[in-house]
Amino acid sequence: MTASPLPGPADRLSRLVKRESLGGAYALLTFEHAEIARAGAGQFAMIQPEAAGDLLLRRPFSIMYTDRDASQFTVFLKSVGPGSKAVFDLREGENARVLGPLGRGFTMPSSTERVFLVGGGYGVAPFALFSRGLHEAGVAFHLFYGGRSASELPLVEELERHGIPLTLSTDDGTRGARGRVTAPLVEALSRGNEGARLYACGPEAMMHAVAKIAAERSIPCELSLDPWMGCGLGTCLGCVVKIQDVGELRPKNRPACTEGPVFDSRRVVWPHAEQP
Repeated sequence: MTASPLPGPADRLSRLVKRESLGGAYALLTFEHAEIARAGAGQFAMIQPEAAGDLLLRRPFSIMYTDRDASQFTVFLKSVGPGSKAVFDLREGENARVLGPLGRGFTMPSSTERVFLVGGGYGVAPFALFSRGLHEAGVAFHLFYGGRSASELPLVEELERHGIPLTLSTDDGTRGARGRVTAPLVEALSRGNEGARLYACGPEAMMHAVAKIAAERSIPCELSLDPWMGCGLGTCLGCVVKIQDVGELRPKNRPACTEGPVFDSRRVVWPHAEQP
C-alpha cells in the first residue's frame, strides 16, 4: 500500500483545545490544525501565542500525537525559556500562531527489522507518534527512555497507557536502572543486533553516543537533531548543522528545519552545530 503524501506547511491561528499539566515545567498541549493533524512522525510545528508580547519568534515543538478525524495535534512541552514559557502559559480556548507540519521525519523501517528507539528527556516526544506507526505496520520495537532523574521522565505513564514497551534509566537511579540510557541499549544489542535499526532524539551527547554505537556495529541509525530554530523554513539559517555525504571533501552547513531535523547518523559531523 502506498502511503498518503504528507501535507505542506500551513500557517494558521489555532485554538488550544486541551491543556494537561504533567507537573512542574511539563505539559501536553493539543491544538486545532488540520494540516498538522496529518503530519508524519519526526516532523515539528512552530508555535507562538497570539498575544505574544515581546516574543518575536515562534518556537519549534515535536509533534507527539495527531488526530486526523478531529483535526488536532498534541505537543509535549517543557518550559525552559521565555519562548517555551509563553506557550506553556497558554490556557484552553486561547489562540496561537502555528506553522506546520515542517521538516523531514523518520524513515519507516521494513516489517522484518527490529527497532530500538532512544529518547532522552523531552526528546522522547516524537517517538509516541512513531510508535503508533510502527505498531500499525507490525514492526517490533522497544523504547529506551532516560533522563537525569525521575522528574525528567514525566511521560512514563502516558507512554505505558499507549502500550509502548519501555526500558527506563536515570543518571541518579531514582527511576529505572542507574546510569546512561545507552547502557541498556548496548545490553540489548549484545544479545544480537541482526536486523536492528536505531532512532534517537534527545541531548546532543546522548545522540552522539547512539551514533557511535550504531557505527561500531554497522547498524542503520537516524537522529532527530535539535539546534536553535528561528523560522522553520530554512530562511534565517539559524539552525544549520554540519552534514557530510559520501564523496564530499568537507562538511556542509545544512538547515535542520528543512533538510532535517532527522538525518542518517552517518552523515552527521560532531559537533553538528555551529559554535558561537
